[in-house]
Amino acid sequence: MPLRHSDGETDFRIIHNQIGLERHKFPIGPVGPLMAHSPELQINEKWGNAMSWDFETDPEFQKELDWIDAFVKEEVEPLDHVLGFPYEVKNPKRNALVRPLQAEVKKRGLWACHLGPELGGRGYGQVKLALINEILGRSRFAPTVFGCQAPDSGNAEILAHYGTQEQKDRYLVPLLDNQIVSCFSMTEPQGGADPKVFTTRAELVGDEWVLNGEKWFSSHAHVASFFIVMAVTDPGAGEYNRLSTFIVPAETAGIEILRNMPVGSHGEPAHAYMRYNNVRIPRDHLLGARGGGFVVAQTRLGGGRIHHAMRTIGQVQKSFELMCERVLSRETQGSLLADKQMVQEKIADSWMEIEQFRLLVLRTAWKIDKYKDYLAVRKDISAVKALMPKIFHDVAARALHLHGSLGVTPDMPFAEQVIESFHMGLADGPTEVHKVTVARQLLRERHGTNGLFPTQYIPALRDAAIAKYAEQIEQKVISAA
Repeated sequence: MPLRHSDGETDFRIIHNQIGLERHKFPIGPVGPLMAHSPELQINEKWGNAMSWDFETDPEFQKELDWIDAFVKEEVEPLDHVLGFPYEVKNPKRNALVRPLQAEVKKRGLWACHLGPELGGRGYGQVKLALINEILGRSRFAPTVFGCQAPDSGNAEILAHYGTQEQKDRYLVPLLDNQIVSCFSMTEPQGGADPKVFTTRAELVGDEWVLNGEKWFSSHAHVASFFIVMAVTDPGAGEYNRLSTFIVPAETAGIEILRNMPVGSHGEPAHAYMRYNNVRIPRDHLLGARGGGFVVAQTRLGGGRIHHAMRTIGQVQKSFELMCERVLSRETQGSLLADKQMVQEKIADSWMEIEQFRLLVLRTAWKIDKYKDYLAVRKDISAVKALMPKIFHDVAARALHLHGSLGVTPDMPFAEQVIESFHMGLADGPTEVHKVTVARQLLRERHGTNGLFPTQYIPALRDAAIAKYAEQIEQKVISAA
């Protein structure tokens, strides 16, 4: 029978040489929002016999996923067509529609599930969060309705870990309730996301930190109540010890938004080019240790990348369904598009790519739950991040193409998705950086050879095999004679 942990997730048990068994948690989730599955390994009662396994989610959690799926489809997705920017928490029209839905989510006990019970959440692990975010990815407003919108969810994690009690009371409590929103101000115009070349400085003058410099693409700065800012405090220190992280109230003198930019030519201009001009904040607004900015940032980036990936899968699955609907509805040259072999190739490629990526994301989420350490899963997280924009782009581009001229118009979501795929390839670090991380991690686990030829050089292997079995071969020859 399936074996479960107290949190409802599945035990993965493997018979090992008929001596003992290694025990690992290995929950994996749905093939689609309506077919949520996770592997349950079933073992014969007699240890050592053959095992069987199937893919089904815990029935109680499946009920929650089913409710989320129906709620998002019926109540939340329509908001995308009648409201603008999800983060305008002071917009009465937005609040009149969003607040009642948030109340329903809270009543169901599904608000901010990434947070522990002490902060009002369910304390779900990354696997369960991944399965939820897969559904939420279908709507721009869904993360806000469920209290897990970026960058606020990650910024809340930073405040929960490193904020003072006064900062938590002032910022964390209303942030968790979506009464305010926040901004993560890290990247810079001259160096993008590479922290080794940041120039924004924070100098300690008496009991105040004084910030000076420019930041680029500080999302939601124009509506944020506070900023989490990375700045150089120790320029002479090592590459990853130069930076520190600060909480900066939005009303602080010297904060200047030079320009707000959208992604592409449409949408909300929500990404700020900012300047900090002698911005003074109290000494205790340092988050974490001085020089520990890189560590603080990783608190939010690891889990955030997994959530991004699963929300992306939700969008891609939606595009895939629209693609299938189109080719089963549209006729050309005497037959359905679905009957054309090159169209069938696009359908097959899209489905296979989505499923492969989805399983990688869910296994990575399981590893995070297992090891409780993002650094231990760094390779996997980087692999997910590197693959995400390509899957997003390729499926959206195929869907766009199969919709013909309609696909390139704002009447369908595909052109916006193609542009967003490039955004995903840059946010939280460019794809190339993550590929380098994957390669370096893989190569550290392996070794070269000092020999002239590779270890699997066939002539050498053949000679070794002949030498190993020479006596037995000779005896067989003598017996045959």
